[in-house]
Amino acid sequence: MKYDKNGALLETLIPGLPAPKSGKVRDVFDLGDKLLMVVSDRISAFDVILPTGVPDKGKVLNQLSLFWLDFLGMPNHLITADVDQYPAELQCAKDDLRGRSMLVKKVNMVPVECIARGYLTGSGWKEYQKSGTVNGQQLRTGYENASKLDDVLFTPTTKAEIGDHDEAIDYAQTEKLVGATTAKALKDATIGLYTKAADYARGHGIIIADTKFEFGQAADGSLILADEVLTPDSSRFWPEASYVVGKNPPSLDKQYVRDWLDSINFNHQPPGPELPAEVIARTREIYVKAYEELSGKKLV
Repeated sequence: MKYDKNGALLETLIPGLPAPKSGKVRDVFDLGDKLLMVVSDRISAFDVILPTGVPDKGKVLNQLSLFWLDFLGMPNHLITADVDQYPAELQCAKDDLRGRSMLVKKVNMVPVECIARGYLTGSGWKEYQKSGTVNGQQLRTGYENASKLDDVLFTPTTKAEIGDHDEAIDYAQTEKLVGATTAKALKDATIGLYTKAADYARGHGIIIADTKFEFGQAADGSLILADEVLTPDSSRFWPEASYVVGKNPPSLDKQYVRDWLDSINFNHQPPGPELPAEVIARTREIYVKAYEELSGKKLV
């Protein structure tokens, strides 16, 4: 395992196992009939992986995903997150894996990022200002930045390789990619899961402005919820107490890091800059707060 000077896990290596397939944040080990997903403390912004990690970020993402997988009740890819039940070949690394990993089933992933938008913000707000649409869907006039949408929108994108950008696609393009039956199932599941989670979060003082889901398919074609679920990396979390229509509230997610990068005129191209100690500390604080307020638990 490779940790940085702040104690953030940057790389996962397990003796006796081939190197994992690494994404922006997750390292995935192929164990034959199942996968080990390890959530590092890496942080990315503008599709650039930054050289500095955020201690405990991976534990927040992993444990919050576990919370939502249990709460939402949809069939999912989880086998276990109890490291003491992991196969023998993983026991040498169990202290590093504890709290930041899960064993999951291998599923056939659907090649679409499924985004639910309950509020008009970010790229959706920019598009609406120009054309009155979001993801090509015509909206009524009169919305402001951060307005609650009359209806939750399904705004899918393609899945890009690391360093590339996801591309927005409309519903017709989604049908071409995955077929009409699967496209409808994706839309219904995305909006249903978002609505259930958003209603719960409002009861805990947090607005989920938007979020991203990923799904796999079982042998019979039914959907299986997979990857991360409703984390600060895949969602916009706004404290309800500071929410005001017309401006972006302070977020319980990595928007703080994006804002800092823009404040130093980062050009959104690799390599990214080192994060200063105060930005790391504040980012960790934001992530832990999101987990603890939503789950009602202390971070393990």
